[in-house]
Amino acid sequence: MKNTFEKANNFIARKTLDVKKAISNNRGEGYIDTAVKILISVVLGALLLAGLYALFGDVVMPTLKERIQEMFNYAG
Repeated sequence: MKNTFEKANNFIARKTLDVKKAISNNRGEGYIDTAVKILISVVLGALLLAGLYALFGDVVMPTLKERIQEMFNYAG
């Protein structure tokens, strides 16, 4: 029985130290840092999608349409 209480006390002591370490941690990773990272990711993703959309709309699709019409133009 004594061994069980010692194990429980050791467990509680280790967890208390873990909690103290977590509370006193001053790494600087906070909500604002995470929000800025997410905002930057969203803006860069939107710019990338806009660039791809412009590229496909102006360059790729007209050329593709031309090639398909040439491929099925049996008259000449």
